[in-house]
Amino acid sequence: MIPSKVSRQAAFAVAAALSCCLAAIAEERILYEGESPFSHIIVSEDDRGLRTLLFDRSGVRQSVVKLGDPDHIELAYARSILVALAVCERPERMLVVGLGGGTLPTLLHHHYPHAAIDVVDIDPGVVEVAERFFGFRTDHRLRVHVCDGRQFIEEARQPYDIIFLDAFGSSSIPRHLTTREFLQAVRKALRPTGVVAANIWGPGSNSLYHSMIRTYQETFGSLVVLRVPASTNEIILAQPRRVDVRREVLVRRAAAVTRDKSLRYELGELLAAGWQDPPPLNQRGRVLTDADTAGEDQ
Repeated sequence: MIPSKVSRQAAFAVAAALSCCLAAIAEERILYEGESPFSHIIVSEDDRGLRTLLFDRSGVRQSVVKLGDPDHIELAYARSILVALAVCERPERMLVVGLGGGTLPTLLHHHYPHAAIDVVDIDPGVVEVAERFFGFRTDHRLRVHVCDGRQFIEEARQPYDIIFLDAFGSSSIPRHLTTREFLQAVRKALRPTGVVAANIWGPGSNSLYHSMIRTYQETFGSLVVLRVPASTNEIILAQPRRVDVRREVLVRRAAAVTRDKSLRYELGELLAAGWQDPPPLNQRGRVLTDADTAGEDQ
């Protein structure tokens, strides 16, 4: 959804992107289309064997998966969000909020087979489609939970090294996953040395962008915001404690992750290209609270 105050240029860019998305769907074969308790789910496949998940025909791509190839990451933001592995290099427990087609948890499980990975999605239809069409599989180390991500985090008993927040509806992040009260629960669910990596829309297509940044700043000790190349997404890396976050150190660690895991994309380069110096307290935004979401559907 395009906010009313964005510039015409940004609006045209978003409209063009949606037009391209619609044209791409028209050229692809629809494998599945149906209603779930929360979404209108579409699964398509192109002539390269790439399968795409959408929540409506005019929506953005939620996931793109190449069956049998866990290292294939098609969407730019999904590559950039992995720079969290440079902050916590040897994660033992990870949480992914938002399953989609299972791209992120499948890759993490492939490269960190001994780590415990929990995946949470509120929509049983998404879980069913991920298993049926995207090759998503669970085992004793990779578990999926059908419930609200906020409830799962609030009830977590064991802390995580990394929490990936990637829950989107057809057009935005559910509002109850943006508030100070939610982020306080996320911080509590992290180990002191842990990190939360959150995928958000950038300022050109997100009317709450500055308030989201302000809310993270007011909740966490340290914050880095990364631009995603050739995308409207941005990645927030937030840590519970105040630490001296140095660009060159994280770039070096990210490059080491790329080498150690033989990734096809250079995390160090993504981090260096997207790096924004830790911003001062965002005066253009306000702290989002649960009171803002009263009466809204979650």
